[in-house]
Amino acid sequence: MPDGAMWKRNRRRLWPAFWQTWTIDKPAVLGGWLWQVLVVELAAVLDRLTLRKLIALIPVVILIAAYLHRIPLPPELMLVGDVLAYIDVFSIVFLIGLFTRVATVMAVVRQAVELAQRLARRVPMALRRFDTRHRRAKDGARRRRLTGAKTDDDEPAVVAGLAWP
Repeated sequence: MPDGAMWKRNRRRLWPAFWQTWTIDKPAVLGGWLWQVLVVELAAVLDRLTLRKLIALIPVVILIAAYLHRIPLPPELMLVGDVLAYIDVFSIVFLIGLFTRVATVMAVVRQAVELAQRLARRVPMALRRFDTRHRRAKDGARRRRLTGAKTDDDEPAVVAGLAWP
């Protein structure tokens, strides 16, 4: 048999296999690979993604966007990126500062409460001093008369060197 006749006969058998391979099998393998990468692996990445990791990616996105648009970045923006990247350390420092301020405020409040308590304890004693309920003894005028003390304040005062009209 000449080579051309064998080719024609094999072509009739090879063409359906070739067609099935490139129209059904290869797209199915590509579709399976795309499903694996874009759905299964992406879901696994999103399951492992935490808020801290997401916040740490923000400076990277800003840096890439600024580089693509050729925007000069100020150093403050890069410092914000560092703070976001190290947010756990920053939050600890922030909480320590907050606790020291709260402790200071609590100490001042405690001193104010102690002062109010001391003043409240003194109030009854101060009210006893200014108490007007204690009346004079009834025999006080008799005692003065017996001792001969003068109670008349209408007499002129004698002061050396002064003349009273």
